[in-house]
Amino acid sequence: MKISSVNLQNVLYDLFVTYKFTKEKAEILAHTFTESTLDGVSSHGINRVPLFIDYLNKGVINKDAEAKKIASFGNIERWDGHIGPGILNARTCTSRAIELAKEHGMGMVALRNTNHWMRGGSYGIQAAEANCISILFTNTQPNMPPWGGKDSRIGNNPFVISIPRKKGHVVLDMALSQYSFGKINDYKLKGEKLPFHGGWDDTNELSKDPEKILRKERGLPIGYWKGSALSMVLDMLATILSAGNSTRNISSKKIETAISQVYICIYPEVFNAKGLEQKLIDEIIDFTKDVELINPNQNVYYPGERSAQTRAKHLKEGIEVNEDIWKSILALAQ
Repeated sequence: MKISSVNLQNVLYDLFVTYKFTKEKAEILAHTFTESTLDGVSSHGINRVPLFIDYLNKGVINKDAEAKKIASFGNIERWDGHIGPGILNARTCTSRAIELAKEHGMGMVALRNTNHWMRGGSYGIQAAEANCISILFTNTQPNMPPWGGKDSRIGNNPFVISIPRKKGHVVLDMALSQYSFGKINDYKLKGEKLPFHGGWDDTNELSKDPEKILRKERGLPIGYWKGSALSMVLDMLATILSAGNSTRNISSKKIETAISQVYICIYPEVFNAKGLEQKLIDEIIDFTKDVELINPNQNVYYPGERSAQTRAKHLKEGIEVNEDIWKSILALAQ
């Protein structure tokens, strides 16, 4: 079924107000979930809303908690999320990293004890809209085997880089598994197989079957051993910079919570380059796209380009959503 973004945001706003969020916080939550869905990332948008409410009801998410600064070292700060809503904590820490970047040229906020930030690209866009470059990452519960291992010991630790661009921001947003588990669940909801192998099944064979992969959450690292190594390094950085939980410690919890994240922002305008950055970015994109295509029906895209196209389409035609999930949200809002 299709719904408008305005309808979605209004329903979500009413839902979060019903669950006793302040109007300001309800607006931020509704906007962030809607923005992700509008950009075609339903797996971390509308599809996550029922789980978010479930975690609120179970006390996994502390509704009233807010991220607070606990240490400061010039343009580097350490914050504690106090198990509050991941979206709200992420918005706060991105804003603070932007402030530090505009004051010092670069700013970093390391956050501990927070919850799932949903779509990491939301905060990359937030930084880009403030004319800042961003490098953001989070650790997760173990959901991938280290390369050569059988059981999950590393997280798929989503990683974001955004670069402001007048013709359309460049936003790289990727999990370190071949598919995020939200995306794998999307394929499951649609009754479809993955286009490429996404993880291991119960017989330790690589599989394209979302149900088999989701049974034990053993995702396939991007780049095989390289993705495995990158996952470990990001987990180390998030843990030591925030003095928070590592994937190992998160694994002791029944539900993923109290995770660690890093928000780095850079303000390129300190160089006073008078538009040079935009020129260089466009040169790179133009050179990359000027290539003979293997398949004439496919195009070469820069990171974030397809999301922008999907947003334009959804604004014009409405957003495609899973009917069962939409009904469950309407029921929760009553």
